[in-house]
Amino acid sequence: MKTIAHKFEEFIPEQLEEGILYISLTYCTAIHKCCCGCGNEVVTPLSPTDWKLTFDGKTISLDPSIGNWNFKCKSHYWIINNKVRNARKWLQWEINIGRVSDNMEKKKYFKRNKKDTK
Repeated sequence: MKTIAHKFEEFIPEQLEEGILYISLTYCTAIHKCCCGCGNEVVTPLSPTDWKLTFDGKTISLDPSIGNWNFKCKSHYWIINNKVRNARKWLQWEINIGRVSDNMEKKKYFKRNKKDTK
């Protein structure tokens, strides 16, 4: 199993190192190079409708899994306690359903929060 280190930075560096998850709490985002080794930059926004970051004082985890459906590699993995755990690749129909589901959840979240602010 592969491991990934983490660095808390205010600004994400222009050149990303392989095997490091850069986390900007200021900008609520985490970025790393794809764990399959293809070199693509993976951006994971941290928000109630995107990814959640857990830091236990020593290791980091991201939830949900990372599915790089727009990349040629279509890699899919979890980052749990600084370890990269590969997940099975999704078929195109699963990706499509996942995207629709994500969009519906986001709409529900923002609709619910819009009501709370009135």
